[in-house]
Amino acid sequence: MLVDIHDLLSPEGPIARRLEGYETRSQQVEMADAIERAMEKKGRLVVEAGTGVGKSFAYLIPAIKRIVEHEERILVVTNTINLQEQLIEKDIPLLNAVIPDEFTSVLVKGRGNYVSLRRLKLASERQDRLFPSNQARHSLHLIEDWAYKTQDGTLSTLPRLERPEVWDFAQSDTHNCMGRKCPSFGKCFYQMARRRMENGDLLVCNHALFFSDLALRERGVGFLPPYDHVILDEAHSAEEVASDHFGLSLSEGRISHLLRILYQPRRRKGFLTSLRLKDESTELIDRAIEQTMVCQDATKETFDGLLAWMKREGPKNGRIPVPNAAPNLLTEPMIALCKMLRLLREKAMEPDEYELNSYAQRAADIADDAKMLIAQDVKGCVYFLEGGEESSQASGTQASRSRRRLSLRCAAVDVAPLLKERLFGQEISVIMTSATLATGPNDFSHLTRRLGCEDAETLQLGSPFDHVSQMRIVVDRSICPPSHPNYVKQLAPRIEKLIDKTDGGTFILFTSFRMMDQIAEIIRPHLIERGHPMLVQGRDGRPGLLLKRFRDDERSVLLGTTSFWQGVDVRGRGLRNVIITRLPFEVPDRPLVEARHERITEQGENPFMTDQLPRAVIRFKQGVGRLIRSGTDTGLIAILDPRIVTKPYGKKFLAALPEGVLVEAITQEMEDA
Repeated sequence: MLVDIHDLLSPEGPIARRLEGYETRSQQVEMADAIERAMEKKGRLVVEAGTGVGKSFAYLIPAIKRIVEHEERILVVTNTINLQEQLIEKDIPLLNAVIPDEFTSVLVKGRGNYVSLRRLKLASERQDRLFPSNQARHSLHLIEDWAYKTQDGTLSTLPRLERPEVWDFAQSDTHNCMGRKCPSFGKCFYQMARRRMENGDLLVCNHALFFSDLALRERGVGFLPPYDHVILDEAHSAEEVASDHFGLSLSEGRISHLLRILYQPRRRKGFLTSLRLKDESTELIDRAIEQTMVCQDATKETFDGLLAWMKREGPKNGRIPVPNAAPNLLTEPMIALCKMLRLLREKAMEPDEYELNSYAQRAADIADDAKMLIAQDVKGCVYFLEGGEESSQASGTQASRSRRRLSLRCAAVDVAPLLKERLFGQEISVIMTSATLATGPNDFSHLTRRLGCEDAETLQLGSPFDHVSQMRIVVDRSICPPSHPNYVKQLAPRIEKLIDKTDGGTFILFTSFRMMDQIAEIIRPHLIERGHPMLVQGRDGRPGLLLKRFRDDERSVLLGTTSFWQGVDVRGRGLRNVIITRLPFEVPDRPLVEARHERITEQGENPFMTDQLPRAVIRFKQGVGRLIRSGTDTGLIAILDPRIVTKPYGKKFLAALPEGVLVEAITQEMEDA
């Protein structure tokens, strides 16, 4: 049976009959038609769909049409868990109900999300030798209780663990898999999910898994099955995620975690102490235990050497501009450990040989990553060191200082050539969509250039909401610019007055944690006096918990940075005031930003106009977009950065505001009203 897109989206269609309050939107139909055409010719299409367009239905319906009429496989890629859950739990089931033809949809997760019943049983049998603390054993028991009740066997339903590292002993692992020899193969959650994926028509996954798969395909070890079409939702995040996954990362925490699994010197426990060999010998086990301690020392010496170089002659931003800045003391000891673990594997009994295979592979990966990162063997990347700040730790009556764990990383400076080859160069259609992709009217040049799809067709669709009547925008041009030393001092009382004006229900968006924390301390007494609950990102819980608490009390005030500028949906009276403290320019000396700007300069272009300004405009649009999330929402946008009206580039930000909405200047009368 043919799928009629226009009938499905019509005012009297099957969706309207099933979905209460459904409204036909011309923008949604236009988007669906454009996607249908792009899929037909295996093209590339970029669509900016304003808030309220209903973009998920606009791409899901033509996707399902390709599935049922052409037996093709579609991959939908999102950046946030919230959108994945919406697609799998609400949107796709509804369309499955109104479209007579059958198709299957699968939420695809990485293997490490799944529990291995065999490994969990093994850990339980050895818990006294594996886990040194009562808290760790309690976490194991929580996993056991959950594992025999869960329907999908993934982390999404696992209760919070006091010792999250215990999950490592229970998770499914490629290098630890017995395949069909496994006694739990028939009820293995991962294998069942894998079969569903390989037989699925409509696959939904996140950006991280998708770009990780693209990177792995270069080595011939991709995870995802072949697909005919890709729909990249929340495509404004694609470049950043791709940059990470085409690079490398090695942290002290990752190495120490492996070594602690193998052996914990203080308590003399760990996997190696639980190991029994076929010939009952212990000499090689003892040597492997000694080697874990050698590797622990080598880890500390290597990272200490990098930190010492950084303090002595490195730039303040953590960037490492030269290869071999410090000696690589880690690769050789980790290779030696890997070899010992592989020797042990040959002498071990089932299932220990599989555990040893996995740990040996991890040691080999660490050795390779250390070599490539320190020698800077991955071309086209910027290298940098993160962490290392000192922190105070109280112990009884004494206080000691220790440094935070370090991570050595590299990220791809320009993902365009990589994506041009590995994604846009394939015989598939690629649809990219988000509410914020263009930097001005029909101007997608920044996105298409950065992703390597300059020949893509583009479509900009405005929101169906009446922003002129629903939104009020005010700008304070009397405040000093953010670079002025009195900016924070002038900012705080203005924020307090704006909160009073709407009696809370306020998001305050910052561009740095430092300024957010400063303002939080200044305005806290004012909010306490007026009975406004204050929620501060990074202090008062995870972002999801903060949002729940914000929604539960409509007089709340939430202070947030990066993650709260996008992907946050609060409808109704709960959010009626969004305060933008400053225009969201990236920090120019962040290593990736700095390297990107150097490359742009080498190409004879202006980094500010070519890159920094377009990114800031898109982030600004995301912040403004937090306010109006439905046709009945109303509220205030307050911009407390005078540069939007005093600097020539401010016109770019003003042009990005919803069409027709007047921008008012905050006056003394308005403040006193």
